Amino acid sequence: MKITRITVWQIDLTSHATYYMAAGKTCDTTASIVIRIDTDSGISGWGEVCPIPHYLPAYAGGVLPALGELAPVLIGADPVGPEALMARCNAHLIGHPYVHSPIDIALWDITGKAAGLPLHALLGGRRQATLPLYHSITCIAPEEMADMARAAKASGITQFQVKLGADADPEADIARLEQVRAAVGSGPLVYGDWNCGATQLEATRVGRAVRHLDIMLEQPCRTTAECAAVKAATGLPMKLDETAHDTASLLEGYNRGAMDAVALKISKFGGLSPLRRARDLCLHLGARMCIECTWGSDIVTAAALHLGAATPAANLLNVCDLSHYVAPRLAPDAPVRDQGRIAPPEGPGLGIDIDQDRLGTPIGIID
Repeated sequence: MKITRITVWQIDLTSHATYYMAAGKTCDTTASIVIRIDTDSGISGWGEVCPIPHYLPAYAGGVLPALGELAPVLIGADPVGPEALMARCNAHLIGHPYVHSPIDIALWDITGKAAGLPLHALLGGRRQATLPLYHSITCIAPEEMADMARAAKASGITQFQVKLGADADPEADIARLEQVRAAVGSGPLVYGDWNCGATQLEATRVGRAVRHLDIMLEQPCRTTAECAAVKAATGLPMKLDETAHDTASLLEGYNRGAMDAVALKISKFGGLSPLRRARDLCLHLGARMCIECTWGSDIVTAAALHLGAATPAANLLNVCDLSHYVAPRLAPDAPVRDQGRIAPPEGPGLGIDIDQDRLGTPIGIID
């Protein structure tokens, strides 16, 4: 089997509600890049990457020209067994994990279809029938966030990510955590996420004010060392996100005692291949994992669900149905949340059928 063509689309994904985060980061309408890799056997694979502006060193406009740089490596290559071809891609274009990510997803999709197996069967075997979801709450007025938490709890959600820092007001962040915790009651997991937007002092003040409420903190500061200091000062568990992106950063988080939980995001690591290795390291280290991607629709959601399903329940904190938060949906048959949980697709490869009419006109074809 040989790769014959790569088709690239850009589609605007619009959040159902504007999504506010710390340090001026927002998700309203965000460009997602979708690729289809075709082969001479008639099997095609789908990939997606959707960088959030100002979130990580990645941007949607960089994907198409980078794919052009990789064309000599990809066109004519055997796509089955993604890691061999991705090693060549990573040697040809060093870095740029967000560019490699949709390629790797598409190669896994082709491999699964060629084998007639869903991806979770190739990523370690299915360990869970359904997976726990968290619900992410945009950083707005505390009482509105509490209302969102109540509605999500009524739908079966038991894990709540509370975005903090959009107004740089520690007192408001304290109120957000207090009111969401009151809204969902004791038991559900509540954690406050600054997306690197707080200083060590601000995060420590907020954490000390709410440490009696059973709260976890997520990535308050730009460095793992600062996050570790906040954990030590507050006594609260810590989840890492932005600073966890490869083996070295995971080991740093573990060695600093700051990685009670960690967000493993496909495009941040550069695809399912490196994310699977990161998953296995976290199994060894004992960190609970959120397996997801930065943003996107049904393709990245399906990819994350397959890896989540192949992860032991004791080690999987949660997954995220990113496609739940945006429109349009790209795959009408993709999984949806049910009582706070979600199941991976059942078909071979990613197991979803993309409605190409929703993609519009391609922005590039590489052959």
